[in-house]
Amino acid sequence: MLNLLKGVVGDVQNIDEKQWKTLKQKLARARQITQPSMGEPEKDYVQSRGIDILRLHATDFVKKRLAPADPKNDGRQTPLKGHPVFIAQHATGTSDRAKLEKFHGIKAGIELTEKEVAYIVSVILRWIQEQVGEPI
Repeated sequence: MLNLLKGVVGDVQNIDEKQWKTLKQKLARARQITQPSMGEPEKDYVQSRGIDILRLHATDFVKKRLAPADPKNDGRQTPLKGHPVFIAQHATGTSDRAKLEKFHGIKAGIELTEKEVAYIVSVILRWIQEQVGEPI
């Protein structure tokens, strides 16, 4: 597999190993969250585009679909398939504002800060890294 995620450790520093393990346990216990995984087409997409493009996509999706205080179609704004970032959002509890509050303690009804956007993107990229089997 291509070493696409090399050097990304700096981008995922917003969530340390202990926080990541705690989050994964919390998500696993939640019955409303399915445990999606990336299929070969999504992994191929990651390989063909690279982590820099995924970071741009994740940041764009988060800023447009989650960052507003009252996002349009909140709770239904993130598709279940079609892009590795969408799948990662559902897997990590970052697909809507209610899940952000429940799993990450980020209050709904308030526009996301740049720091919160960076944290959410780091969680999404961390999950993608695990799915493609790259070291953290």
